Amino acid sequence: MTPEPWAVALFRRSVLKQRKLAEITALLGPTDGRRCLDLGSDNGVVSLMLRRGGGRWASADLTEEAVASIRELVASDVHLVSGDRLPFPDREFDRVAVVDMIEHVPDDRAFVAELARITRPGGRLVVNTPHRRETVLRRVRDRVGLTDEKHGHVRPGYTAEELRRLLEGSGSFAWDTHRTYSRAFSELVDLAINLGVARLGKGHSRKGIVVTGSDVARHGNAFRAYSAVYPAVWAFSRLDVLIPWSPGYMLIAGANRLGS
Repeated sequence: MTPEPWAVALFRRSVLKQRKLAEITALLGPTDGRRCLDLGSDNGVVSLMLRRGGGRWASADLTEEAVASIRELVASDVHLVSGDRLPFPDREFDRVAVVDMIEHVPDDRAFVAELARITRPGGRLVVNTPHRRETVLRRVRDRVGLTDEKHGHVRPGYTAEELRRLLEGSGSFAWDTHRTYSRAFSELVDLAINLGVARLGKGHSRKGIVVTGSDVARHGNAFRAYSAVYPAVWAFSRLDVLIPWSPGYMLIAGANRLGS
């Protein structure tokens, strides 16, 4: 029996990544037989899981480390984004998923123009990004050093209205749905995990903290310890159901490419 890839093993112990993938696939729609792109899926596990859902996928990210980690998992059609232009032809993709990347891009209007250029008319765009709002946990993140700068963010995410204006302001996309997910209990889990990874000495880059296969090998005991307590972590995150009125700390939106 082939051993499970390290990233998939971690994915199965990540409440946020599992929820993120479910939200992306729900808004993206069918990918079988279509040309698809994911932009910015940190260690590559989202790229891998999306490809397993069907379609002809390309992947891209902002740093050599992130690209190498993605390529380790999916092998082919992985690209480095450098400068203001995406490295793809016009009207190349039927489906585009932007996964925690737009908040890292200095000129988000130029980035959206590039998304419009590479998406076919009638194609589907999904954008996943932090939900910008002031909360107690947000202030705690800053106090313990998990700032936007450390995560490589040039902005702390978007409100739904800000993201809608950005996409529709391009004149190329028609916004049709959005929601937030992962409320305070899940956010607290994510904060604790990021703090733990940072304490292991993992450095930050333009894409924040990217956990790679070599990190897992180097800190095997720490990851095994986390695996042992994961059932309790999962149960704690489920307490989100107790605060249904509270918005989540992640925002996801879907839009369709206009034109013919």
